[in-house]
Amino acid sequence: MSFAARSKIDVTVSLAANVVAAVEILPRVRPPLARLFAGKQASSLLNVLPRLFALCAAAQQTALLSAIETARDEAITRTTKQHRIALVVTERIAELLRGLFVGHLTQDIASARAIRSLMRGMSALVGSAQPAWDSAQRETTTRIVAALAALGMPNEGGALRSGSPLALRIAALDEIDLKPIPAEHSFLSVADDRNVIKRLLVDDATFCCCPDLDGHAPETGPWARQMTRDRLSPSPSGAAERLKARIAEILRLCAWIKDGAHIDSAEHGIIERYKLGPGRAAAAVECARGRLYHAVELDLQGRISRFEFLAPTEWNFHRRGPLVRNLQGAVLTAKRHRDAVNAVIASLDPCVGFTLNFREVGDA
Repeated sequence: MSFAARSKIDVTVSLAANVVAAVEILPRVRPPLARLFAGKQASSLLNVLPRLFALCAAAQQTALLSAIETARDEAITRTTKQHRIALVVTERIAELLRGLFVGHLTQDIASARAIRSLMRGMSALVGSAQPAWDSAQRETTTRIVAALAALGMPNEGGALRSGSPLALRIAALDEIDLKPIPAEHSFLSVADDRNVIKRLLVDDATFCCCPDLDGHAPETGPWARQMTRDRLSPSPSGAAERLKARIAEILRLCAWIKDGAHIDSAEHGIIERYKLGPGRAAAAVECARGRLYHAVELDLQGRISRFEFLAPTEWNFHRRGPLVRNLQGAVLTAKRHRDAVNAVIASLDPCVGFTLNFREVGDA
């Protein structure tokens, strides 16, 4: 996020004899968009969002535009919906790949050529997104898949190539000595939309800063999507499993584009719109980092009288959320405290800014 606010999350881990006794999270300061947007014509704000959000700008624009259109009772064509889904998907691929590089392949000099080829392909794909997906986009996606193969990614559903950069990274994550205690997992999905959006414009703004569903803070993102979609058991549930889920999602989305980006085979719930009353509506978009919500209330002149947004970060880095559940009570090796905790944070969101501190407390 490029807005001038404290965008980093502060994480403090308290250790007692190498056991995580407590995890304290001081959340980021969110940009005051509700105050900035108040009284503005809704249509004038759409081009502002990319300057406020460095990540997932297309998803942010889609969520706001969808909420505004729904508040105005405006319908969209099937072609427009397909185009928006394709834009969100291509951005999601780009952001997931960025997370791989930032969190896992930054120091892999041997793979620099494949990474450069991959990023050139992604830039071409995102920059050429059009309402009708033609052979040029499919050819670009084919080059992207070839570059992914050079990094060890198989075709969709296959296993990582033994000895490849990503296979070695997963093996390294498996070797990090973090022994978590069994925890109950919950996952945010389209089924939760109604419960979330009815509180966006009813509760005060604290809900968007510290959300919950019946007292729980579910996980959102690629691993949560995989668990929900395939109805898998969330065990094991470490950093390696979340990295595998990111890889599988990249390949699945690339296959969807190569097959023509058809709306009938698009991911369920990727863009949803909800009417909340006269001049009031919300939208949900499944972006790279998880499920994103925007809600608006318009006055009779079409100006925004209220705006609220809820980002994936507020779920994954909730004070009782997935990060805390994955660390609380875990046993760490003294020499690798920081590596283990960094791996858990990166598995939830490799692009989030954070500061990490440790402190020793009494015996467990």
